[in-house]
Amino acid sequence: MKTSFILAASLLAIVLPQTADSAEPQEGSGATDGYSLVWQELFDGQELNPLRWDIEVNGSGGGNNELQYYTDRAENVRLGDDGNGNGCLILTARRENYSGKNFTSGRVNSKNRIAFKHGKIEASIKLPRTANGLWPAFWMMGNDYDEVGWPKCGETDILEMGNAEGIKHGTQERFFNGACHWGQGWPAASYAKSTTKTYSLQDGEFHLFTVIWDENAISMYVDLDRQPRQNPYYKIDIPADDPDNEWSAGNYFHKDNFILFNLAVGGDFTGLHNASDITALNDGNGNEASMYVNYVRIYQKGLTTENLDALDPGDRDTSAGVSDMIAEDNGRISFDGTTVTSAHPSLALYSLSGLKVAATDCGVLSVDSLSPGVYLAHSPLHTEKICIR
Repeated sequence: MKTSFILAASLLAIVLPQTADSAEPQEGSGATDGYSLVWQELFDGQELNPLRWDIEVNGSGGGNNELQYYTDRAENVRLGDDGNGNGCLILTARRENYSGKNFTSGRVNSKNRIAFKHGKIEASIKLPRTANGLWPAFWMMGNDYDEVGWPKCGETDILEMGNAEGIKHGTQERFFNGACHWGQGWPAASYAKSTTKTYSLQDGEFHLFTVIWDENAISMYVDLDRQPRQNPYYKIDIPADDPDNEWSAGNYFHKDNFILFNLAVGGDFTGLHNASDITALNDGNGNEASMYVNYVRIYQKGLTTENLDALDPGDRDTSAGVSDMIAEDNGRISFDGTTVTSAHPSLALYSLSGLKVAATDCGVLSVDSLSPGVYLAHSPLHTEKICIR
């Protein structure tokens, strides 16, 4: 297995202690069945780490005629407390006029930052009440998206809620689905499966969504931490690569994937295409609603078929009792316009798209050869944005 960083050795992330007795334990289903934790994001910091996440800004409609404009404003994307002591990624949909749209919301991804092949991936999510018109999602796409586009990159939808069928039957809080999409072009090959739970997934509590992905299949589970003995709500077999069949699923789901979280408004999935049909954002909730992500974790078994490429090693696993507080001054990075200097000898510069453009082991980097623009200066103890003019 190729791994760019060793999680236990990380000193970058500052993990803040939980502040309330009602805070959720950030454990998930744990290291079971031979899996070990290799990367995690606890969302306990002050702002999103740009070496892990990109905040998307666009009003393209996601190819699904969605009604929102995704922004990078704190009103739509931020880290914060859910009111019960849980540090979370908070994606908020709002009814407001913005750049020609009637709604705003948030979408983040780890493309070219955190990518992996095979493993157990899970996220703890508190969902908003979706009816009628909200569409929260936790999903993955092939990290070759920029090179091959969709659907050649492959898409794995671990959680989607807000579907028109749930609205039609009044089961919006219990009806959800998993899906995979792939192929050489549109229309894509797809396999989706919906489920109606016996209990609400929009009850104001966190629910754990897990995908187990290996060389044989992709299987999805909900609340695996509470119900470890259960059948998957979604499963698709993924055979080995088949060069003689370019539409075989195995050609699209055995490569590095990145993670996405978003909260869409309206669109084809919901069957709602007019702002007046969106009743989930109303006077009763101040015309806004949020999706909370407490953490996302990646587990692997150390197999040669697995891979993890990470610009950032992730939050440290503190379950072993390792001290989780780091002095901020230890990793200070300075920039005088021509030279970047770090208190730590290991220093690298990245473009905002996540590409490494320079690196050193002596703590000093000249930027004379770089084009003007904004870059990320990163040491194991600190990350800083710099602007080269």
